Amino acid sequence: MNRTLTGNASFNRKTKVNSRRIISIATMAALAVCCLASCGSGSGSGSVQNQQTTYTIGGTVSGLSGSGLVLQDNGGNNLTVATGASNFTFSTSLASGSSYSVTVLTQPSNPAQTCTVSNGSGSVGTANITGVQVACSTNTYSIGGTIAGLTGTGLVLQNNSGNNLSIAANASSFTFTSSVASGKPYAVTVLTQPSSPAQVCTVNNGNGTVVNANITNVQIACTASQSTYTIGGTITGLSGSGLVLQDNGTNNLSVGSGANSFTFSTALASGSAYNVTVLTEPSSPAQTCAVTNGSGTVASSNVTSVQIACTTTAVNYTISGSISGLSGSGLVLQDNGGNNLSLSAGATTFTFSLAIASGDAYNVTVLTQPSNPVQTCTVTNGSGTVGSANVTNVVVGCNQVSGLNEWTWVGGSDSVNHTATYGTLGIPAAGNFPGARNGSATWTDAEGNLWLFGGALDLLGPTDYIDPNFYNDLWKYSNGEWTWMGGSQTANSGGTYGTQGVPAQSNVPPGREWAATWVDKSGNLWLFGGFGYNRDGISGGGPYNLDDLWEYSAGEWTWVGGTDGQSSGTYGTLGVPASGNFPPGRYGATTWTDTDGSFWLFGGASYNDLWKYTAGEWTWMGGSDGPNSALGIYGTIGVPAPGNFPGARAQATGWEDPDGDFWLFGGYGSDAVGTSAPNGYFGAALNDLWKYSAGEWTWVAGSNIALQSGSYGSVGVTAASNAPGARWGGVGWTDLSGNLWLFGGGQFSATGQGEDLNDLWVYSAGEWTWMSGSNIANQSGSYEILGVPEAGISPGARTGAVGWTDTSGNLWLFGGLHIPQLGENPFDNFNDLWEYAP
Repeated sequence: MNRTLTGNASFNRKTKVNSRRIISIATMAALAVCCLASCGSGSGSGSVQNQQTTYTIGGTVSGLSGSGLVLQDNGGNNLTVATGASNFTFSTSLASGSSYSVTVLTQPSNPAQTCTVSNGSGSVGTANITGVQVACSTNTYSIGGTIAGLTGTGLVLQNNSGNNLSIAANASSFTFTSSVASGKPYAVTVLTQPSSPAQVCTVNNGNGTVVNANITNVQIACTASQSTYTIGGTITGLSGSGLVLQDNGTNNLSVGSGANSFTFSTALASGSAYNVTVLTEPSSPAQTCAVTNGSGTVASSNVTSVQIACTTTAVNYTISGSISGLSGSGLVLQDNGGNNLSLSAGATTFTFSLAIASGDAYNVTVLTQPSNPVQTCTVTNGSGTVGSANVTNVVVGCNQVSGLNEWTWVGGSDSVNHTATYGTLGIPAAGNFPGARNGSATWTDAEGNLWLFGGALDLLGPTDYIDPNFYNDLWKYSNGEWTWMGGSQTANSGGTYGTQGVPAQSNVPPGREWAATWVDKSGNLWLFGGFGYNRDGISGGGPYNLDDLWEYSAGEWTWVGGTDGQSSGTYGTLGVPASGNFPPGRYGATTWTDTDGSFWLFGGASYNDLWKYTAGEWTWMGGSDGPNSALGIYGTIGVPAPGNFPGARAQATGWEDPDGDFWLFGGYGSDAVGTSAPNGYFGAALNDLWKYSAGEWTWVAGSNIALQSGSYGSVGVTAASNAPGARWGGVGWTDLSGNLWLFGGGQFSATGQGEDLNDLWVYSAGEWTWMSGSNIANQSGSYEILGVPEAGISPGARTGAVGWTDTSGNLWLFGGLHIPQLGENPFDNFNDLWEYAP
């Protein structure tokens, strides 16, 4: 069972504690007094003098996070209270009828706190006093400082990316309205620079940690801005609409029809370069505009010499292309949201009836998919701008009735919990095959070979779950054969870290499951964290949430960073890279690689933090700085906003689209309101869909409440109402057109036991399509004939499988786990290999 179910990284272990009887010291003392009294001189009657009864003074403590709290009773009997304590009792008891008065002698520090006493005084009756209440709260301090040189208006400061503070012109000091707790960081920045006149203000002593005093030494220094000059010129011949000019690749300027001059809104400093270009040509009528004198260097006056000359394009051109694989009827194409074109079964070419003017845009889409038989057609090269010739390169590809959009059982066993056949290290063989497992790390190299590392064999004893067997074996799949490339044949054997930053043949990461992985531009694998044992294997305790970072290149592993055990990480300052930054250990994070080659990591376990790794340094980019199971902040569906953020989650499905934007679906974790699974564990399965673009999250689709059922519609039919049900541990691929494919995953039934899925979905052009598999949970696989694609067959329901996409765009699936329902035993771990041709 996946570790997400416990809300931390492991299941509770039962510990038996031997009971011991403890003889009260007070009882022993009473016996001693009694003996002495009976043995002394006197009347010989054996009577014992009466002893006066005493009672303890104590109570409860709340909110204590600092150290050094000292309480007193009746001006003495000092009692030091430990950090985090929830109760206290003074060592000296008092007789019935005595007065007591509890006071604070020394307040806590680190962080500084103020503690107050309630119900602290009174008279002792005939029972111990337990109702004294000590309430502690952390002290807060103001953040402020001095301002020098400010003459402009509009200066706005921020502390910790919020608490905006507007500063009046000529101000010489400032203090933020919100105080900061002792022990917490502060970071003062300039949100808005002053104007009238324009100035540039910089911050000194702006960062630090509050320690038991107001911060008064932040310094703001303001200086006059450099002189700036506008960029503009003349326009001739402009009769169309929609002309957009650009300066220096940013600063867009829309120019109206008939305009004869222009000036960009952003002025440039003397000595700066300018470069005026046409971003969008005019239309209605279509025109082509040329730039003269468009680039240069700003001197000491406004630039007015740029010339834009526009000429009208009168020629219209047709939009056409080719069709492959069309055997169904009813296919309808559209251009620019209209101009519908119906095509018959067997058609191989098409041409739209309405021609498009040069300079205008075209956008070919599928309005209606074919039926009889049902097919899915996709468009390649479907959009662009008409130039000076007919457009002929639009390609429409429709799936074949046989072979495509079908599963093929390629290899592995059709039974569960099958052991591996390793063969000889480095030698491919038809009989080699990895053993059953789930949560492995996979990637595709530059030659299109498939690689697999580690994973776990989850086990279920007669009555309870036990820790999995964690593997660190490395496999390569090429030309239909597996090769054992490295690592151990024995589970839980630990790893060899070597020297950090130095590759070596002997290096190998410890076994683990649900590690985060990336592939860099050179085809090398990068691996971070996961759940497993440290360098000592099972003998080192655990298993743990790991935080080690590895690179696999040229047949060798390199331990790049992190620890060889587990740590709480170092977040540093939000948005600031640093060599000491490092994410805490975790499993089930979602990753992607952006167009610049930087690695991104989101969430995992109980986290919703967002990290970026580039040039050997981590940067904390957003989310909470700890495993606090943060709730999702959804905002408005379809609307990006700086405050939007997915809730903490593990084992979500992620992918990157052709524009370099990141998409996130589902997982196990926190929705908008903190829904828990039916079995009582924190968090639940999600089906929300998110997009991360230009530094902001957008809630795109799905529900902001967990445990949603799927809306399947009809197999092969796209519809806006379709949506996969909530799940975690599904397999995601991206095909050659950038569409997401999603297979299987796990959720929970009303009893809290496993409900695994084997449905296959594709997400394209903003809509979901159910492609194959069942809309009912816990379906068995239909293996049929090894190596032969057949309509209707499908892998069985599972979670934690892994997948690849080969160079032909085919989807590959390996292994996974079926979690039994209540009363079932054992777990079903798979080692079957499947191929799906979309």
